[in-house]
Amino acid sequence: MAITDKKILTRLYIVSACLFLFAIAVVVKLVSIQMVHGNKYKEMALQRTERLFTIAPNRGNLYSDDGSLLATSVSRYTIRFDAVTVKSSDFEEEVQPLCDALSKLFEKPSAYYEQILRKAKANKNRYALVARNLDYSDYIEVKSFPLFNKGPNRGGFIVEQKTVREHPLGKIAERSVGYERFDENGYATRVGLEGAFGNYLRGVEGKRLKQKIAKGQWKPIGLDNIVEPKDGYDVVSTIDINIQDIAHHGLLTQLEKYKADHGCVIVMETKTGEIKAISNLGRTEDGKYYERLNYAIGESHEPGSTFKLMSLVAALEDHKIDTSTVIDTEKGHWRIYDRIVRDSKHGGYGKISMAKAFEVSSNTAFAKMIHNSYKEEPSVFVDRLMSMGLHEELGMPIKGEGKPVIRYPGDKGWSGISLAWMSHGYEVSLTPLQTLAFYNAIANDGQLLRPRLIKEVKEWNKTIYTFDKEIINEAICSKETAKQVRDLLKNVVEKEHGTGHRLYSPNFSMAGKTGTAQKNYVTRDPDKLRYISTFAGYFPADNPKYSCIVVIHEPDKSVGYYGADVSGPVFKSIARKIYANNPLIDEIETLEPLNEDLDASFQSYYAESQKNHNQMPDVKGMSGMDAISILENMGLEVEVKGNGKVKKQSISKGTDLEKVKKIILELS
Repeated sequence: MAITDKKILTRLYIVSACLFLFAIAVVVKLVSIQMVHGNKYKEMALQRTERLFTIAPNRGNLYSDDGSLLATSVSRYTIRFDAVTVKSSDFEEEVQPLCDALSKLFEKPSAYYEQILRKAKANKNRYALVARNLDYSDYIEVKSFPLFNKGPNRGGFIVEQKTVREHPLGKIAERSVGYERFDENGYATRVGLEGAFGNYLRGVEGKRLKQKIAKGQWKPIGLDNIVEPKDGYDVVSTIDINIQDIAHHGLLTQLEKYKADHGCVIVMETKTGEIKAISNLGRTEDGKYYERLNYAIGESHEPGSTFKLMSLVAALEDHKIDTSTVIDTEKGHWRIYDRIVRDSKHGGYGKISMAKAFEVSSNTAFAKMIHNSYKEEPSVFVDRLMSMGLHEELGMPIKGEGKPVIRYPGDKGWSGISLAWMSHGYEVSLTPLQTLAFYNAIANDGQLLRPRLIKEVKEWNKTIYTFDKEIINEAICSKETAKQVRDLLKNVVEKEHGTGHRLYSPNFSMAGKTGTAQKNYVTRDPDKLRYISTFAGYFPADNPKYSCIVVIHEPDKSVGYYGADVSGPVFKSIARKIYANNPLIDEIETLEPLNEDLDASFQSYYAESQKNHNQMPDVKGMSGMDAISILENMGLEVEVKGNGKVKKQSISKGTDLEKVKKIILELS
């Protein structure tokens, strides 16, 4: 018996020792976790229950030159219900009035909302969806409903805000307005004005703390953000919405008439380089047109006869010819090596001056003139074109500018016929905007400007940056040469034999050049032959205010394809309507002095409106309209007595807003 007891005791000692060692190990581990790894595990725990989420800032507004909205950010709100935080007594007392209010606002049965809320309460749902995609006024109204007006803790009110981008003009200028998007890897796609000036528009992100709840959902904690987002700046573009509308509909009408594949229009202010309209329309499979690609800036192609202006300027500047030089068009066709240059008029024009050759757009005259003038030193011709900047991009802020092509002797593709073909717009490539910039320079006495899409960057009424005209080349040619070719461009429209004479109007003057370039001509298959119809020029002819280019690709050949017939009427329509809507007269600046009191009042209103109010602000001294705007945006009912500025407010400054529903303002 004694031996047995001894064994039992031994075993007890062993077990006790093991338990003691285990207890020591637990204590050591706890100390280790607390002292050594405490911060690490604490952070991991917080990451699993609480997390900072990024809040996208409101993107700045994009305006036209007169302040009309081209793109704006609009807040949309989603309302959810946390059934756990609400006391049962409060829920039963106010659920029916809440459902009735929701029913009235959203025009759904009260029973529909009661079912949602009671189901959430029964299931202890902390994230039940009540309504989504609300605008600001609806959000403020819902926030004031019974139960929800108690806030997130007592009322279970959860609000999620997102910002969406809207284009008030709809499809007009949609591609030019563009967008800026980021994928899940942070890669940005930037298109149009939104993409080009995103660094001003996008603002700075904020931070919001959220708590993880059931089913992997995250609920915002409190009403305030950890870091408030900073809204982006507003950008004022050079776009004139009236001219944009004219250009868009003029292009659309002609594309539909000629069943063309796509086209573009650009209207630019001659003296400043400001782009007033830019429209790009492409055809869908069902024959409709929409802003598919930015052809005006991104599509480089052979310009055809509009390039004859560049060839003529080069020859005049190099003193190879003058406008009276006579060229034999040789019955409308001229052989050079194994190729033949042809005129559109059967039988040609006989012996004509270079002035008339330009007006009638004779291919043979230009091919002979440039080839014979430069064949001994072809590099001289190309050097002259390059001195005018035709081989360089314009350096537009919008992504995707097409690259111009001006071959140099010895380059791949250069041959004995290159001079002749370049003379009338083949074996060269330009975008519509690059072509327009050159025509605009001729209208501007030879000064080449960088086309401009932005006027200023603003923060409310404060200008942050301004953008003035940019000169690329002070003189691409002499003023004398510019004047000579301006006369010829005017004759193209006004002379009876000019290729644009059907566009002439005695009511307003225009100057420009037609262009009809062949596409797919290398196949030598008539069925596959397509055309690019162009008209480039400016108006008024004698005192240019605007320059414009119209390019239409692949019109139906059975309807028509010449530049004067297809693109010219769009140019004329734009010029006529701009004349009608914008009389070209000088305006006298107002001499009315700045109202300093009004400006100070606005500054006070702006500062107050930017605050995130949880308490009643002091609006005494503000104008009645400003005070009403601020208070109503806070969800308060405002009663006003009198007129003028706020003399007295019924609710004192600092009062908790949760206790306030109505305020009375006395004005004097």
